[in-house]
Amino acid sequence: MRNAFTMLELVFVIAVIGILSAIAIPKFAVTRNDAIITKAKTTVGALRSAIATERQKRILKGNFDNITGSDAKGLLEYDFVDNDPRWSLSGDTFTFTAPDSTTCAFTVSSNKLVKGVCGVSGMSDL
Repeated sequence: MRNAFTMLELVFVIAVIGILSAIAIPKFAVTRNDAIITKAKTTVGALRSAIATERQKRILKGNFDNITGSDAKGLLEYDFVDNDPRWSLSGDTFTFTAPDSTTCAFTVSSNKLVKGVCGVSGMSDL
């Protein structure tokens, strides 16, 4: 009766595991980058919704002042600019930096979040 694996069987299994990991690891990196971009798109949607809601609240109170970038930054329950190093705020412009170092700028203008220059792949539909 045979109680152990042969050296050839072990080498074969190690080679198969190596090939599978060589294929899988790059796929995981791409999936992670896609998740980061999807999270950014969700943040943009939430911010747009928050700006519209804040605008309506202000109108109901008789306040017709425009919403600024710093106003918009404080509208979400979580502070995405301070808690996510991929986001920055300069004046009325929010900038997202993707994992490949490309950026996408969004400006608060006329009580709306408007997409400006955007080189991030996957964010063209915003």
